[in-house]
Amino acid sequence: MIKFIILIPIYNDWESLTKLLKNIGENIKNINGTQFDCIVVNDFSKIKNPKIIIPPEINSIKIIHMGKNKGHARCNAFGIKYLSENSDFDYLILMDGDGEDRPEEIKLLVDKILLEPNKSVVAKRIKRSEGPIFQTLYRFHKYLTLLTTGKLINFGNYSCLTKPDLKILSTKASLWSSYSGSFKHSIKNFNEINSIRGVRYFGPTQMSLFKLVIHSFSIIAVFKYRLFFISISLLALLHYLGIFIKFNFLLFQILTVMFNILIFIISFRESKKELENSKLDIINIENLTH
Repeated sequence: MIKFIILIPIYNDWESLTKLLKNIGENIKNINGTQFDCIVVNDFSKIKNPKIIIPPEINSIKIIHMGKNKGHARCNAFGIKYLSENSDFDYLILMDGDGEDRPEEIKLLVDKILLEPNKSVVAKRIKRSEGPIFQTLYRFHKYLTLLTTGKLINFGNYSCLTKPDLKILSTKASLWSSYSGSFKHSIKNFNEINSIRGVRYFGPTQMSLFKLVIHSFSIIAVFKYRLFFISISLLALLHYLGIFIKFNFLLFQILTVMFNILIFIISFRESKKELENSKLDIINIENLTH
């Protein structure tokens, strides 16, 4: 029996979680030779969780109640660190709890992982559900990341990790700030599935423009030393090019230096100490079984 754990961070959105768990059950019931358990990280919700009914296809659900609100990325980081030390399983699936990570694609992740069991799998976004303005900004984020890091990062949290890759990620300070950046930086050999970003079950998307900027800069910060090297090379090139063609690139050079400073400031969000100590914020654990 191959054991999967599905990790789901939640803040207040218990209605979406209830629907998600039901849809997960419907989409895993025909996957033979597997067992699925769920771990829900309650990110210090202000709304008390209702009684959770476990779908028959899910073996058990564990709700970890945190004593501090950390945010979605850090709940995932906590879950990865916690599971690297505490649970007996074969693979970890990371999912959003609002329906934007579609349960229909769990089977695609599982099929790919069973085809090559030693490689983690990420869900590559080929289509998004947001409006045209947000999609344009998201494409700009992808190209900016590619330009500044040399890496095309076209996936988010939705993925399936092998135990060895999970162990590697659980030691990285950058995981506390950016999962996708840490994955791309540390995991060299992995597979992909095509994924369509779903629509939230209830309410508007939680990804604001500000959060998208922080998300983008946090990814770049994982590669800050690569960015620094690229920037130094670019500044030197512009200096000599300016002499050759008699053009002043000073404004662009200043903006480049300021961008590097900003990224280094963002990189302070990374914290191995906070990642290591995140388990101290657990105030209660509910174990739900049939």
